[in-house]
Amino acid sequence: MPSTKKLLQAAAGSAGGDPLYVEDVFSTYLYDGNGSNRSITNGIDLAGEGGLVWAKMRSGTPSGGNNVLYDTERGAGKYLISDLTSAQSATDSVALTSFNSNGFSLGVDNASGLINYATRVYASWSFRKAEKFFDVQTWTGNGVAGRQIPHSLGSTPRFIITKRTDGADNWKCYHVGNPSPAEDHVIELDNSNAAGNESIWNDTAPTSTNFTVSAGGAINANGYTYVAYLFASDAGGFGGDGDENIIKCGSYTGNGNVTGPLINLGFEPQFVLIKAASRTGHWFLLDVLRGISTGTSSSSPGTNQYLLANSSGPEGATTSINVNSTGFQPRTTDDSVNENAATYIYIAIRRPMKTPESGTEVFAMDTADGTPLPQYESGFVTDFEFNRSATSAAYTAISSRLTGNEYLRTNDTNAGAPDNDIAWDFMDGWGSATWTLAGQYSWMFKRATGCMDVVAYSGNGTAGTTQAHNLGVAPEMMIVKVRNIVEPWAVYHTGLNDGVTPQNYHIRLTNGAEAADSDIWNNTAPTSSVFTTGGNDKVNANGGTYIAYLFATLAGVSKVGSYTGTGSDLNVDCGFSAGARFILIKRSDSAGDWHYWDSSRGISASTDPYLLLNSDAAQVTNTDYIDPLSSGFTVTSSAPAALNASGSNYIFLAIA
Repeated sequence: MPSTKKLLQAAAGSAGGDPLYVEDVFSTYLYDGNGSNRSITNGIDLAGEGGLVWAKMRSGTPSGGNNVLYDTERGAGKYLISDLTSAQSATDSVALTSFNSNGFSLGVDNASGLINYATRVYASWSFRKAEKFFDVQTWTGNGVAGRQIPHSLGSTPRFIITKRTDGADNWKCYHVGNPSPAEDHVIELDNSNAAGNESIWNDTAPTSTNFTVSAGGAINANGYTYVAYLFASDAGGFGGDGDENIIKCGSYTGNGNVTGPLINLGFEPQFVLIKAASRTGHWFLLDVLRGISTGTSSSSPGTNQYLLANSSGPEGATTSINVNSTGFQPRTTDDSVNENAATYIYIAIRRPMKTPESGTEVFAMDTADGTPLPQYESGFVTDFEFNRSATSAAYTAISSRLTGNEYLRTNDTNAGAPDNDIAWDFMDGWGSATWTLAGQYSWMFKRATGCMDVVAYSGNGTAGTTQAHNLGVAPEMMIVKVRNIVEPWAVYHTGLNDGVTPQNYHIRLTNGAEAADSDIWNNTAPTSSVFTTGGNDKVNANGGTYIAYLFATLAGVSKVGSYTGTGSDLNVDCGFSAGARFILIKRSDSAGDWHYWDSSRGISASTDPYLLLNSDAAQVTNTDYIDPLSSGFTVTSSAPAALNASGSNYIFLAIA
């Protein structure tokens, strides 16, 4: 039977094309310069559809580097610098050399160092032209006030960046959040000035088909050449049904408190650009790949890695904003993002939203191999992981991109602790340590619609509080831990209480049995958009800061399920075609450890090494409790009561 996703795609295709997702039109890509010809493969079709590549040096020797912007309308090799007023470069054959169907190519950039110098580290952001997301337009000025410049955004632009390309001039920006009326104001990308009254838009608001310019040299002087980058906002057009928003341009008013205003975007952002409009302040470029971590308290709000669109300086670290499932929130009194009564403008882009089609897209295992970095390689952008030594006694540490360099232990109740070796700014794994340790494994996961999600939230102690998530379906398993106080892990699973009102039960990451408790999930089953917490400190202490790992069954990718033991060989059908690569099992109606297996250490017809999520004991290698099965896995007759007692209940998570 075809998946729902494929049916939706087929329907969309018959109506004029496959659905678009944010992954198709936007990418943050991090890379180390190598000073050689190379291609950056980020999945964005710039050759066929057109768009913009914005790149910035993060760090390296020498430090400092300009923001360089290349677009398909002006052509490869011609860059503008957002932190300078200068004209575009002449064609540079050693910089960005081509726009490709899946990214862009770079040349031997060991002279200018702008985009591929061998000792520097870079970030890039690619924006593909697409209706209701982004457009690029160029024109030659005619000196006529009121000239209308047509565009192909398919909706009214809410943020427009313009620049004269053949000579020096400021970058002039329209933003819907500028002082009212926005069409009478301009804010400049190349400096920190507040928005000012200026009539370069001819006092005319943009429309869904054009924007209007005056006759000035900065925007429409006779014979001068110009480029404009246009951004939509809340225009829909994306996702399987074509009704999802992936970009929002807006404004907020700061409150000067450590807990700043909550900005509701309607989605979780992966990229945010923020600028003070009513006062001086830099343009802050933030993205989750370089790090936007959610802290544990108002005194430790999390650290963000930022770059400045109006500065050539290297990357800095600041406690600026936290992201959540529906938006972001300033968590600082810093006037750069949260001065009391100041107005700030922003552009935010949604996190990835595609549904995966195979387990290898969302789950991988690796051992600590030292260099080259990352220490653990997954082959995809990793969002959360747990790691430990398999061959010696050691605790299991779990960490996530949303919580930065903090880890929690699965076999105790301790609060989170920092570890500087936990680093997430890689495209294919995690970890900045360069040591090699035999038997040290990491089990790595990627957040994906229908399969897995991570939610960071703050407790308020009020029973019945809902927490938003982006799983897209009702979670079938949730593993929750408070990060800033000592409390046990709480687990929800649809197999608890033999599948009857599981929302009235929870189980801990110990060897204990399930327990009825109305104050954990408030006797409320999770939905496709929220889960509900009681007033219990395990899941919702006032002032508590939490992390929740959510899982669901996705055909051919993951399975959250339960079974009743038989004492004999028991086949567990997960709907897979090539067996399970990861299996986690817990007896729910009585005592039993959280056993887990994986295909890296071996799932075979003979012995299968297992570890315990709730114990620091080394792996056991001389048992045969699990056998491979193409549709899932087999629990063997030799398995103990913790895995296969006749008539007993068991819950599990499996990944194909």
